[in-house]
Amino acid sequence: MAEASAHPVQQIHVVPTQSGTAVFLALKPKTIVIQVDPAVGEALQAALAGKGSERPLSHDLMLNLLKGVDARVERVVISDVREGVFFAKVVARLDGPVGSKLAEVDARPSDSLVLAVKAKAPVLVLPAVEAACDDMSEALAKLRRKEG
Repeated sequence: MAEASAHPVQQIHVVPTQSGTAVFLALKPKTIVIQVDPAVGEALQAALAGKGSERPLSHDLMLNLLKGVDARVERVVISDVREGVFFAKVVARLDGPVGSKLAEVDARPSDSLVLAVKAKAPVLVLPAVEAACDDMSEALAKLRRKEG
């Protein structure tokens, strides 16, 4: 994966829509949007707000499993977009007594974003993905003006 040229996500904004949830990923100088289902949108919004739940949800389970084997989410990479469908990889690091190992796991971007926020791990977007997406900066600015 060509991560060296990937662009870091500066901010994540979650906006409920009639058909689901729009997740705006603010890069420099462009903002892209990924549509996710409402349940994952709510989980992402809660993670961004630092809110937990009384019982562990699926994303908490995933992080707890990683912690249980002394691994952590190192980064999330939005790696591809095909016909409007986004793809991501969760990169996890396991530091053991005799060395370190990286594992790349295919995942939905929506789940990956929740994991990254909860793990305080960076989110990167590959240049080809950014280039394939329209700039949604103005749309996000309009939505934020309506909110505020």
